[in-house]
Amino acid sequence: MEKERLISEINRLRKEKDAVILAHYYTHPDIQDLADYVGDSLGLSQMAAKTDAKIILFCGVKFMAETASIIAPDKKVLIPDPTAGCSLAESIENSDIIAWKEKNPGGIVVSYVNTTAEVKAHTDICCTSANAVNVIDSIPKEKKIFFIPDKNLSSYIKLKSPKNIDIWQGNCHVHESYTTELVLELQNRYPDAELLVHPESNCSHDPLICNRPNAYILSTTGMINRAKTSPAKQFIVVTEPGVMHKMQQLNPGKEFISVAPSNECEHMKKNTLEKMYITLKDEINEIKVPAEIREKAYPSIERMLNL
Repeated sequence: MEKERLISEINRLRKEKDAVILAHYYTHPDIQDLADYVGDSLGLSQMAAKTDAKIILFCGVKFMAETASIIAPDKKVLIPDPTAGCSLAESIENSDIIAWKEKNPGGIVVSYVNTTAEVKAHTDICCTSANAVNVIDSIPKEKKIFFIPDKNLSSYIKLKSPKNIDIWQGNCHVHESYTTELVLELQNRYPDAELLVHPESNCSHDPLICNRPNAYILSTTGMINRAKTSPAKQFIVVTEPGVMHKMQQLNPGKEFISVAPSNECEHMKKNTLEKMYITLKDEINEIKVPAEIREKAYPSIERMLNL
């Protein structure tokens, strides 16, 4: 089916079925343009909590759809491709958290939202890259913290907070490849460009990057907001290049340079218009977190949203 027909059919189905389409900034531009709301992990979680729609068509990866199911158990949460995973979410299991808790009684487990529902069920409080520092700052200084699963975000937080933090050695395979050398090489070619760096990036906690006066370590939404308000005309974007679609839409007079244009998240790109149409038409690929896991996982997400 041609693109225009697919878009028309998706629009028809979402009205008929009372569905809302949520999409992450890393999905294809066509999907972002069609979505009711485009956001990062925090924004998408907030929208899942607020929507009155009966169906949530979640164009992202599986852990995000799980989070929506935890927040909105009365909704039918569908995902265009249930095989869309995440190297971060897959890097840690329940047993790893249980083992740490046994060695650190009274310790606090902080999970980046890029984790499975089962891991969230063993978590004290969740966070996203947008609010991670605030979450850590909210924990009493005498408490030992286990921050999972991203080692780069954890290392960046340790630069910002004096807390006692144990770091799990997981990473986003896309952001792990964004090295200091790669960024500085591009900066030499574009000396007037600001650096917009996601904290999952390998270079985010390197003083050669994070101490530069023109570098901003920000969540995906934070990067977009900085691009809008900054007087700069050029930006080196150190995150998955899908976000540049929204940046360019909002700032047509500015130039956005990807640190690695071909380094895309293959899981986010599994979301397609055709899969959206089939999923919504047949109401398949439902993500439903079992009640016993949801009840244990929900408080950690609720604490994040309340904070």
